[in-house]
Formats: sequence, C-alpha cells, structure tokens
Amino acid sequence: MYEPRTSLTRFLMEEGRSHGQSEGDLIGLILNIALACQAIARIVAAGAAGDPPAAPSNVHGEKQKWVDVLANQKLIEANSWSGHLAAMVSEEMETVHPIEQPCPRGKYLLSFDPLDGSSNADVNVSVGSIFSVLRAPDHDAAITEADFLRPGLEQVAAGYALYGPATILVLSLGAGTHAFTLDPATHEFQLTDFRIMIPVAACEFAINVSNARFWEPPVKRYIDECIAGASGPRGTDFNMRWIASLVAEAHRILMRGGIFLYPRDTREPSRPGRLRLLYEANPIAFLIEQAGGMATTGRDPILSLQPASLHQRVPFIFGSANEVARVQRYHLEPDQQPDMPIALFQPRSLFRQPA
Repeated sequence: MYEPRTSLTRFLMEEGRSHGQSEGDLIGLILNIALACQAIARIVAAGAAGDPPAAPSNVHGEKQKWVDVLANQKLIEANSWSGHLAAMVSEEMETVHPIEQPCPRGKYLLSFDPLDGSSNADVNVSVGSIFSVLRAPDHDAAITEADFLRPGLEQVAAGYALYGPATILVLSLGAGTHAFTLDPATHEFQLTDFRIMIPVAACEFAINVSNARFWEPPVKRYIDECIAGASGPRGTDFNMRWIASLVAEAHRILMRGGIFLYPRDTREPSRPGRLRLLYEANPIAFLIEQAGGMATTGRDPILSLQPASLHQRVPFIFGSANEVARVQRYHLEPDQQPDMPIALFQPRSLFRQPA
C-alpha cells in the first residue's frame, strides 16, 4: 500500500521492484510522457491567449487545431532524444517517426493521440492525450509500420492525461490502473487513486443519440431498454452522458462506472468504426480491463484485434462489465426480439391519437 500523495517517480520505481520488472527505460519513458503532458496542459490552459498559429489539415483530411499541432510537437520533442524509444506513431502523422542518429535507439514503441477531443477546446471542455507503449522488436533493421501492428494485449503500458479542472494522469503497467493528480505547487504528479476498480453494474450510458437512425439493432435494443427506465425491462432508471471527449468519458467511467458506446453504424459501410484502434481503443481498453471493466467492438474483444493499418478505425464499447457483456450478448443474438417494442424516437403530439 502506498503512502498518500506518492510521487509518480517513486511509484514507478517501487512498482517495478515489487513485480521484479524494474526497467529503467520504461520508467524514463513514462516520466518523459508525463513531462510532455504537463507542457500540453499549459498550452490548453492558455486557450486563445496562447497566440495560436494557423494549422493545416491532418493525414485524415480533418482540419487541425493549433493545439493539435503543438501537442503533437511536445510529445515528439520529449521522446526523441532520451534513448527509450525506437520509433513512434501519432494520429496526426501519416507514417512512422523513427528515432535516428545521433539520438540513441531504445527498447520501446510509442503510439499516441496528442490531443483527443480537441474540438472541445474552443468551449473550454475537458480534453486529453492518450498513449500506448509496445516493446520494440529485437532486430536492428529500421522500424516499419508492421512493427506497430500488434494486438492490444501486447501493450506493456498505456495511459492518458486529462486536462480539466485538474490535470490527471491515468496509467497502467499491466498490474492495475492508477490515477495521479498534478500538484500545481510542486509540478509533480502524485498518486491519488490506487488500483481503480470500475463497478460491475451502473446506471449511466454515453452515446451520441443523433446517430440513432444509423445504429444496428443490438445497440438500438440496449439503448431503448435504458431509456424505458424503471418501467421497462431493466427495471432501473438510467442517465445519459455525452461529452464528445473520449478521455473525459473514460475517466468518468473509471471513477463511477457506466458504459460508453461508439458502435458500428450504417453511415459509411466502408468505415465500420470511428475511433482509432492504435491511438484510442487499445490504450483505453487496456486501462478499462485492468480496472475490472470490459471493452469490445460489440462482437470481439478490443485487445484481441489484429491491427491492419496505423490509422484503422473500429467500433468501441467499454465500461462496467455487466453492461458491456449485455451489449455484446445482444450482438451475438441479433435475431432475438427486444424485451419490449419501444422505439427511441416515436411520433409525439400534444393531442392523443384516436383509438
């Protein structure tokens, strides 16, 4: 058991020793990421006062915000020279960013989304950075895209930083999920939640209801049952939440349970999902499962997926184990009729329709 407010540095060293895996390179890498996240927190906090430069479109054709560009730069700069990495990839970069001479090549690969939910920055809503760490291959050849295309089960660490009223770093090294809060006086991350455990059942769901007309029947069934409340088949009233920031949604679920759904839909048949597997789904799924939750596409566990490309997108459903298991069960029996014929949106009138 750790003392209250244990520093991130001390925590990493003691965790390594207690699990017989004291690895200086991994500790150094996590601390460099933490420093980059502190710099990004200051950029986000400056807002429009930060004298933003113009930003181009990214590799996905999406208009970048200035904070996306600066966050990406901070993570690259913090991790290029230390000797802990062999290469890195980012949601904002098209290809692999190798570590080249004169910088030493390290033992790990880093994938990251430098600023998730950046569209929220304009309205001062919480945003965050997400990262995933793999062990680099032993070969001396140049790192290629294929070296990053490994199932999430192979992650040795994953985490995110949440930039909100407080700056919080959530981290897992494969032995539980832990949260560290940045102390503005000491500029250190200090342990505030050790071995977070998500409640197995919860009464909150997060989904973008404006896409309801595109959902598959299993998702419609689940959401309709939640909306039916105490008088419906679940016998419980549910609350809906939607922040449109994956990090903020994940943090709420880690702290108090619930379920997040960004499911497969029919808007673009060639694009079965919306969230990136390497930069978003894999690291968040790792954190959630280390905290006792579940993460799935609806049909398959996220962490078992074999990535096909750096920027592959997938459906993503995660949260309290009982709720995620229910949604997955509905996907595996799609022809089963719902427990009640309720529609999410029904014609309504001020006047009762004649019988």
